[in-house]
Amino acid sequence: MTPAIKQVEKAGISFKVHQYEHDPAVQAYGGEAAQAMGVEAHRVFKTLLCALNGEPKNLAVAVVPVSGQLNLKVAASVLGCKKASMADTKIAQNTTGYILGGISPLGQKKRLPTIIDESAYAFDTIFVSAGRRGLEIELSAYDLMTLCNAKRVVCATNT
Repeated sequence: MTPAIKQVEKAGISFKVHQYEHDPAVQAYGGEAAQAMGVEAHRVFKTLLCALNGEPKNLAVAVVPVSGQLNLKVAASVLGCKKASMADTKIAQNTTGYILGGISPLGQKKRLPTIIDESAYAFDTIFVSAGRRGLEIELSAYDLMTLCNAKRVVCATNT
């Protein structure tokens, strides 16, 4: 059981865990998850880490659909900084306690400022990583927002 699943269980909210066989040759983790679970890619959300104001260890989390991309200018603005860039992979993994492709917005070692793309709220439930490649949590975007103390924003493009 991952820290993400433990956090959701402890909160007592409704959720489902979905598991599939991860193909190590695949690096489009979100697309693989959507295909393996047979759901639309815009219902599966990836967890991205951003470095704020050029400081590699000043991080924030963005949850966006796998079918889209994070708008870094918007992310910087809503997170109250001048600039955001994608975080260094090793720093992201060390900070969250998860490996790339399995980073969950839930159960991270350190709580980080979090934003969730507005598109998540169009669905009864969405899918986010449960903390391991091949493992997803299905839950309400509203519950995710509460658990992560996240802001609801329009921050993705091409969704």
